[in-house]
Amino acid sequence: MSGTFIVIAEFYVETKYRAAFLKVCAYDKERSVQDEPGCYSFEVNSLTSDPNLIILIESYENQEAFDLHLKMPHFEKFAQALKDYNVIEKNVRTLTKEIL
Repeated sequence: MSGTFIVIAEFYVETKYRAAFLKVCAYDKERSVQDEPGCYSFEVNSLTSDPNLIILIESYENQEAFDLHLKMPHFEKFAQALKDYNVIEKNVRTLTKEIL
């Protein structure tokens, strides 16, 4: 998988919205892995010292596969949840896996 496109996205969510936001993240993860051949993996994590900081680690075949992900209906639901739950995008980084 040399050249794999990795996305690490960090989001802060208020405690009162955390459970609902995690449900949307779980749905996005499930649909991404099942419906997108270019999505290799999708992890939903939280920071141990601050569980309201949600960290998504996603792995795609290439940039094009990630671009397709951003156009999928399940991503649109995720994007709407960012607004509905006042989620703050803290940091989004992209990496290229160079060596297995």
